[in-house]
Amino acid sequence: MERNDPVYQTYVEILRRELVCAMGCTEPIAVAYCAAKARAVLGAEPERMEVRASGNVIKNVKSVVVPNTNGGRGIAVAAAIGALGGDETAELEVISRVSEAAKARLADYLAATPIEVSSVESDCILDIIVSVYAHGHSASVRIANEHANIVHIERDGAVLLDKDPAASLQAAADEPDYTLLNVHAICDFAATCDLADVEPILRRQIEMNTAISEEGLKHDYGANIGKVLLTTGDSVRIRAKARAAAGSDARMNGCEMPVVICSGSGNQGITASMPVVEYAEALGKSDGELLRALLVSNLITLHEKTGIGRLSAYCGAVSAGAGAGAGIAWLHGGGEDAVAHTIVNALAITSGIVCDGAKSSCAAKIAIAAEAGIFGYEMYVNGQQFRGGDGLVVKGVENSIASFSRLARVGMSETDKEIIRMMTE
Repeated sequence: MERNDPVYQTYVEILRRELVCAMGCTEPIAVAYCAAKARAVLGAEPERMEVRASGNVIKNVKSVVVPNTNGGRGIAVAAAIGALGGDETAELEVISRVSEAAKARLADYLAATPIEVSSVESDCILDIIVSVYAHGHSASVRIANEHANIVHIERDGAVLLDKDPAASLQAAADEPDYTLLNVHAICDFAATCDLADVEPILRRQIEMNTAISEEGLKHDYGANIGKVLLTTGDSVRIRAKARAAAGSDARMNGCEMPVVICSGSGNQGITASMPVVEYAEALGKSDGELLRALLVSNLITLHEKTGIGRLSAYCGAVSAGAGAGAGIAWLHGGGEDAVAHTIVNALAITSGIVCDGAKSSCAAKIAIAAEAGIFGYEMYVNGQQFRGGDGLVVKGVENSIASFSRLARVGMSETDKEIIRMMTE
């Protein structure tokens, strides 16, 4: 693929846009960012707050530890730390530099400040509205569709910003065209890309996600899935799953280290990267070979997620695990055929795993998804595959991706509602 090809330039832009840093689970961080921005618009520390959020946001914030809150969980905690000590200019790193003074004040602030949390009926799966009040003044900020996408700002009833949240993000003039993602072009791009165009992005992903993975293996976080996996053996397959799971162990349980996300999710960023990093080390691959394999894993993950959306009842680790399997296939010298079969095999195995919010068990789901990706490639190597007509598998990798995307986006929509009801009863 030529460097001046519009598809080439689009892929580079997608990677720049998607592989960004975040500290903490992205849903509570989005709440904190919304609250920090609302406080800045208000121009004062809020005396009262209202947080309205879509069901998927409530689901994903309910059980996960919010960093820099002394182990706090939930929407009220995320909103409070954002308003109290968040940097409204830092987007998804909004609470990465909370002062010790703000952390020390958090418990008293939560006790003294009314924070009303409620659900909002919305056409946007990701929707957050934070309203803040102090000294007779008010401000309101809304984030929709993506974790840092502010669509509405008001102060004292005056509208300062108003964008249509229902408008397609891909249709916006400054958004890359995600419909250009396909397996054939991704493999072409990975094989021919000038690594200078993507190395800083991928190098940051390797460094940050490796660091939080190592943290998860060294210390006690959640159910310690990464550590448990390492007790079962020392093969590259086990280490690949353990390193991905350990990053999630730490991230889901309050670790204050940043990660590089993929498709709006730190867990997906970890899943798409760490198994590939481990296999590259074990196979003695060069830096360049690792970077090209990461192009495959990240872009395949993003391609799968494009038809699903940021949040759903369908566990995002499934897509990232298939992406990791594709990257591992690439490291072994497999081309487009190996990548395509790995994806279909992996999706046929694990699609249907539900998302019941961000919490410790995400690490175990990541391990299972990574296993499916690895096994999907091993099936291909051994001349085995799931064929069109096997359940939701359809002939052709693009058709199968579309089929599983439909399952997640349409077929599991009622499942999503029931999960949210069960978690909020």
